[in-house]
Amino acid sequence: MDLRASIRSFLQSRAVWRFKQNKGAIIGLIIIIIVFCALFAEYIMPYDPIEINKDEKLLHPSLEHLFGTDDLGRDIFSRVIYGCRVSLRVASLSVVLALIVGIPLGLVAGYYGRVVDNIIMRVMDIIFAFPDILLALTVVSIMGRGMTNVSIALGIVYTPIFVRLIRGLVLSIREMPYIEAAKAIGEKEWRIMFQEILPNCAAPLIVQATLTISYAILAEAALSFLGLGTQPPIPSWGRMLSEGRVFMRSMPWIAVFPGLACMISVLAFNLFGDGLEDALNPRR
Repeated sequence: MDLRASIRSFLQSRAVWRFKQNKGAIIGLIIIIIVFCALFAEYIMPYDPIEINKDEKLLHPSLEHLFGTDDLGRDIFSRVIYGCRVSLRVASLSVVLALIVGIPLGLVAGYYGRVVDNIIMRVMDIIFAFPDILLALTVVSIMGRGMTNVSIALGIVYTPIFVRLIRGLVLSIREMPYIEAAKAIGEKEWRIMFQEILPNCAAPLIVQATLTISYAILAEAALSFLGLGTQPPIPSWGRMLSEGRVFMRSMPWIAVFPGLACMISVLAFNLFGDGLEDALNPRR
């Protein structure tokens, strides 16, 4: 009963009402739900995304092949769906890794300050000094190609974003009266950080994580385009763009449809993230 009351209270909250008023955020949420259906690609794909059929190569979009076929006769619609799942996996894993590393570092840097803060933030500044794609390229080149290594590389790239965000929030929260009260009654420092401070950082973290997923989707596509992401025969949006650019003048659908899928997905996460930011902003 308490859970039902909590859910009802949340759905009736002002933040949810503000989110519902943002039509762009609603559209983004609907697209994200559709995109996440790609996790069940095996039940959605009309054809095998890696099966070669030379009798059906370079077919125009039709009812039989919605997005046409490529130069090896593979159904592009099926490959776009599978590529969506690859992008979501890589983007989600990279953001989770960045959160796992960034949250504790940000809490420690903001709470203790001084020497600890200087050491952690100078390391983050060094990472920030490199362009995102260049740093990811360097890490993947060292670790090797593949989805897992791309996820780790992007996790390293995005860790400083969360460290800076958490540190800034902790600096403003740690002087609050309830934190001083927790210290006065002898609460352990790790309990103060994770049970008193961290819950108050949840809203900005959720917003930033949502927006970072869109960056990670683009970064994964860029790395796959350069041949450092997923390897053949596994399809991904970036690799499909790389393979289709040769046919842009004669058979543009080979590259256009994966490009549109990537663009729409990134736009949806940005719209959804902006809507969350407006809804959860306490100044509103």
